[in-house]
Amino acid sequence: MAALALGLLLFLLLASASGAATSAPRGDAAQPSTRLLLHLAARETAPLARLSAAGAAAAATPCGGPTGVLCTQVTVPLDRSGRVPGTISLHVEVLPAEGASRGVMFLIAGGPGQGSAHVFGLDVPDAVAFYRFLFPGYTLVAYDDRGTGTSGLLDCPTLQRAATADAERDAAAACAAAIGPGRDFYSTADHAEDLDAVRQALGYDRVGLYGVSYGTKLAMAYALAHPGHVARLLLNSVLPPEEGDPFGAVVLHGLSATLNAFCSDGGCRAATHDFAGDVAVVANRLAARPLVGKVPTPGGKKTVRVDGLDLLGTVIDADLNPGLAAELPAVVKAARGGNTQPLLRLAHLDAAGNTEPSVDLSFALYAATVCRDGPFPWAPDTPISQRSAIEQAAIAALPAGSFGPFGAWAARFGSADFCLDWPSPSGGAALGAGPLPNVPMLAVSGGFDMRTPTAGAASVVARFPQGRLLVVPGIGHDTVDADFSACAARAVRAWTSGGAVPQQCPRPKALVTPVPALPAPGSAHSRHVAGPAQTFRIAAKTVREAEAVWLMTAGLSGQRQTVAGVFGGRLVETGSTFKFVRYSIARGVSLGGTIRAKDFGPPVVFQGTITIGGARAAHGVLGLSGRSLRGTVGGKIFH
Repeated sequence: MAALALGLLLFLLLASASGAATSAPRGDAAQPSTRLLLHLAARETAPLARLSAAGAAAAATPCGGPTGVLCTQVTVPLDRSGRVPGTISLHVEVLPAEGASRGVMFLIAGGPGQGSAHVFGLDVPDAVAFYRFLFPGYTLVAYDDRGTGTSGLLDCPTLQRAATADAERDAAAACAAAIGPGRDFYSTADHAEDLDAVRQALGYDRVGLYGVSYGTKLAMAYALAHPGHVARLLLNSVLPPEEGDPFGAVVLHGLSATLNAFCSDGGCRAATHDFAGDVAVVANRLAARPLVGKVPTPGGKKTVRVDGLDLLGTVIDADLNPGLAAELPAVVKAARGGNTQPLLRLAHLDAAGNTEPSVDLSFALYAATVCRDGPFPWAPDTPISQRSAIEQAAIAALPAGSFGPFGAWAARFGSADFCLDWPSPSGGAALGAGPLPNVPMLAVSGGFDMRTPTAGAASVVARFPQGRLLVVPGIGHDTVDADFSACAARAVRAWTSGGAVPQQCPRPKALVTPVPALPAPGSAHSRHVAGPAQTFRIAAKTVREAEAVWLMTAGLSGQRQTVAGVFGGRLVETGSTFKFVRYSIARGVSLGGTIRAKDFGPPVVFQGTITIGGARAAHGVLGLSGRSLRGTVGGKIFH
């Protein structure tokens, strides 16, 4: 989701949801929502500047659309040594500054595989309002890296669809063969030289760099290669440039602490008292014996397989998806206790949500960059036939506990296994020698960011005399966009304008609270009928689980979508509304009715009417308003 991530997507949903109500700020002490922030940005900036015919953007021409963005092409050689012929045309977008210009800010997306011009959306008014708020007075530049977006897109459909570690490795090797010798020229160092070519073509001397995720590595690579042309650095979810962790050990070693911190506010208590321990036990169990089962889908039943790597991937995906984060504690706890159906369904939903076209995220470019960068335990010119033995020896030599609570099987989580069959040279693409520029530098890190932990951000900040680190507890990856309190965004604006920046933001309220402990599924052959109290408890948990599923799947996009229940039925999602159609997370108890998100908070406030049915339920009708669920079940009143 990168630059148009959580905050902006929800804003777009709010703007498009028919009749959606929003709450006013709750006094000076309340933090504004992203919606409020964008309105604030609109008030604090002048109307969009007209197309400029002067200065660095003179070579660009209007792209069309309402924002005044300009477009141009910058042609770069495929191979700067000239050994392999060919050129690549980079698509570049420039948004002129409003009023007196403070400078130029390059917006650099993540992946690798996301085209910055494609994902930052400088032709979208809401996106422009947000980035003008972050960078007042700056000319904004975004271009699609080589191999992404509309800059010579690399596309390997089999790799784009691969769903398991084995399939990904095989597809990556086939993709390398399909790309041919040009695959050697997509390293981060190559991308950094492209950035400099764009800078020169536009006529800028010193530029600011705003990198997100992998974009922070590219920004640092550029700063090492061309320190004299960097004016300032803003790194959002920091990936250290050397990234010397081919087995994912840094991420996995710190995972338990991050999960514990996520639950430190007591939010997981209703689901589990040991979220990190549950993840470790279930992941190691699935590594030894993968889980296979059928899950309901809107089109019928689907067989799903979940192994230890799949679970780790799902857990880490939660730092980009607050709905998934709300589901996980209860789902993993249930799996630890033997109720594995919710985990099968959740893994299926997560995998379906990760399917995207190559123009949005090119897995072929990801492979070409990661496998060229390295480093790996083998030398770049090591024959493929010899790499596996070297890899296994390197894993065996790691100190005990390198993967935290996970076994050595977890080493496949890193990039070494993925790139094992990538043709030579594999790894060893050196970055610039530096030194790093002594310029203003701010790193923003989320306390729930599992893929780029705060320790990495701190190590990068320490390299800059003017470095500052801002941590936002409870918030995940792409922290500036994901922080609904807007503390991070306000801090970035202050830093851009030369103001003071805090070391830490208050922990924002969650959009939805973690799902409580899931009810026992019930035997498929049981005829037991739940009493009114038990039915009410199951219904309450079903409602909270559905709120999280809505947020995980359609809630951020506003698109119509249908999600099957754990044990049947459907959740029909349309914008800010979802409808229960015999939706069930426990056999024999199902819900009907319609729920609407009436206030996006945070937290999101839901309202609606629910009917309880099913062969093993005490039937009834409940009204939902925020955290209050009340009504009549089996002739008894509950509130």
